[in-house]
Amino acid sequence: MRPRSLRLAVLALGVAATTLIASAATPAQAGPAHAPSGADATPSGVGPVFSATDRIAREVAGALADPATRDRVVSAVTAGPVDLLTAGLNARVDRAARSVNQAVLAAKGLPESTGSVLRLRLGHEGMAAALARSERPLVAAASSDDTMTDVVAHDPAGGRVLLDPVRVPTRPVLVVEVDVRKSMERGLAQVRQELAARGLTPVRHDAAASAGGRSTVTAQAGYWATKVNAVRLNDDKEPWIKGAAEIFNVVGGFGLDGKPTVNIVEMPYLDNDGTIYYPNQLLVHFNNYKYNLADVVMWEDDGDTNYRDLAKALLTVLLTVVDYGTYTPLVNAIIDAMPASWWTDDPDYVDSWYTLSTNSSGRLNGAAANGWMDVAPYWVQQF
Repeated sequence: MRPRSLRLAVLALGVAATTLIASAATPAQAGPAHAPSGADATPSGVGPVFSATDRIAREVAGALADPATRDRVVSAVTAGPVDLLTAGLNARVDRAARSVNQAVLAAKGLPESTGSVLRLRLGHEGMAAALARSERPLVAAASSDDTMTDVVAHDPAGGRVLLDPVRVPTRPVLVVEVDVRKSMERGLAQVRQELAARGLTPVRHDAAASAGGRSTVTAQAGYWATKVNAVRLNDDKEPWIKGAAEIFNVVGGFGLDGKPTVNIVEMPYLDNDGTIYYPNQLLVHFNNYKYNLADVVMWEDDGDTNYRDLAKALLTVLLTVVDYGTYTPLVNAIIDAMPASWWTDDPDYVDSWYTLSTNSSGRLNGAAANGWMDVAPYWVQQF
């Protein structure tokens, strides 16, 4: 299960002019903890995505009252997640699934061409044995609320069953959820397109992309980048019903033209909290920046993210940032621009890393103390 309250989002965006960095040579370090204004907002477990998936969960539970349907679905789900739009439970569920899928796409700001983003999975791998004994499963929707006190599951016989969100139930549970990886891939592609259309994100990451910019980059036939050797997120004790979330980073600084520029970097391997990963992934490409500094902010999507709103929020703040001739960290400005609901679960803020430079190396703790990255300079050679 992916860390929900740990959002390893890398965002290169800054505060106000009063917090200007005095020297571009300042070593990379975690900035002061920043408490978002929406931190105490009501959890989003009853948002449009959860409401839609809970609705189809009830329909799926009803279909499982039929023994033949139940046996077929249990066999499929035991082997892996099942696409609800092609599962073929019955005509009623098929119609409901198409309707709910459209509602989820709208709630996430995704085009209909995205296709199906609904799937059915086993609530916990340990439940397979109970299903093999022909125990009738419950069906529940995966909530995006970290603070839930109960998991509401639907019984094929009718009615609801309240489950402990911390302790894995002995009765098997099938979970209706959003295919976060698929929706995030499509959603972030839209965000990148929106940013690129306004000239706020680099199109390429090679040295040729800086032609006409810093002569030192092309003269050296390459550029410096920051490589993540290892990364770890803290233990968040999140509910068993939550599936694997997806981590993405917004990395940015000031472009060669003096405008703020961001690049969205995904970290699809960050599946588990409390685990050290060794990705050797390039995070910051300094050929895109005017200054020798960039910021990183990390977020996590567990299914509720509206990517259209994300693009609007980023555009709103980036288009108002001014280059004062010295590096201005933009982390706080970006964070403050996000809707208050995003401080609950859609998406979740993970952590921030301020003022990464071409000399940054070693272990860097996030400003929110939710994780750390072990980084090193990396020279990208031009072909």
